[in-house]
Amino acid sequence: MSGIEANFDGLVGMTHHYAGLSVGNKASMIHQGQESNPRKAALQGLMKMKALSEMGLVQGVLPPQPRPDLPVLRQIGFTGSDAQILKQAAQYSPLLLSKLSSASAMWTANAATVSPSADSADRRVHFTVANLNRKLHRSLESTTTSRTLKAVFPDQKYFVHHDPLPQHADWGDEGAANHNRFCGEYGEAGVQLFVYGRTALQEGVTPERYPARQTLEASQAIARLHQLDEARTVFAQQNPVAIDGGVFHNDVIAVSNRNVFFYHQQAFLNQPSVLHELREKMARLGHTLTAIEVPAEQVSMQDVVRSYLFNSQLLSQPDGKMMLVLPEECRQNPNVSTYLQALITHENSPINKLHFFDLRESMRNGGGPACLRLRVVLSEPELAAVNPATLMTPTLYQRLTAWVERHYRDSLYAADLADPQLLHEVYAALDELTQILRLGSIYEFQR
Repeated sequence: MSGIEANFDGLVGMTHHYAGLSVGNKASMIHQGQESNPRKAALQGLMKMKALSEMGLVQGVLPPQPRPDLPVLRQIGFTGSDAQILKQAAQYSPLLLSKLSSASAMWTANAATVSPSADSADRRVHFTVANLNRKLHRSLESTTTSRTLKAVFPDQKYFVHHDPLPQHADWGDEGAANHNRFCGEYGEAGVQLFVYGRTALQEGVTPERYPARQTLEASQAIARLHQLDEARTVFAQQNPVAIDGGVFHNDVIAVSNRNVFFYHQQAFLNQPSVLHELREKMARLGHTLTAIEVPAEQVSMQDVVRSYLFNSQLLSQPDGKMMLVLPEECRQNPNVSTYLQALITHENSPINKLHFFDLRESMRNGGGPACLRLRVVLSEPELAAVNPATLMTPTLYQRLTAWVERHYRDSLYAADLADPQLLHEVYAALDELTQILRLGSIYEFQR
């Protein structure tokens, strides 16, 4: 069966600011308190979407979420008009208001875990929305994320939408940022790799400095919900050393596409065993795993975190070769740049092309190209069942660019989040956006 891989990128929200909310994410912490540019951030993301669409790839768009999150402020006891609630929250705790204003939903790699119909027993595409319960600001996203995904993938004949796992640390789930899939053609049965940072119900090795966000138990639950065959499922623990080095999700140290796995030497605990199991299970499907392990002596853990080398998109080209979509920071890092040039010129390399994008507004908050997109493998009938208004075209790019230019500020500090005018701007913009993308009333303020 033929199939395609679509990438659905998150539009950066209007309250994009640098608050350093994500402990363990070094870029997020380093840029805390600096001035952000929401308009530039959104336009940078749209430019990447446009470029990939023009290369012939299927590219979709997912909307931001309403922020500041007024319903939560009301839920915890703040009362009065919107302006009064914002003022009370800012006086009570600027940090709380910052958390409830985060634009982190733009990193749609954390929106959900997706399994294609070729792998699921009921032959439907399964979505499990991530609970993201390790961070307050991200744990608030799941309800709107669920509504959004149901509006983009509405046909129950093809799509199954699962609720988030229980909101408890034992079931910590960070979505597709800790998930890879290996296959021959996209539409063929594949092997799914679930990466976790710790076990909740048994003793195990854990990082010492930063928290491990994904649990084995959450990954196992998702595999059950998605009706996956155990013979084609692999669970691997992320290297605690990598987590303590700033690799908060697996997609900061590994990326895959079809039968190619591009990863760092220090990515996994018991790495040889992980690779052996992947090779064995791929071989049973008649495929050979092509593993590209980047040596620590050439690219250090520090280089990995600074450049976001592995937070890239590994994509197939029409000629069968693959390309890497990378942040500009990879070109500026001498060790990473040297490695990449050697990689694409090696005669046996499956990767022969590099595309660099300026995503600095997102990068400074800790998210690169791979963070911004949710991969969804679809058959032709399934693609036809996707909400067509969310798929990138030249016309949609022009409309969204004009929309950003009309509504987004070009400067924002955390102190600006208490401005009631900003909230009005957000509501007006998102009302218009839901019409552009034909999403219906996915936001609570619209009801």
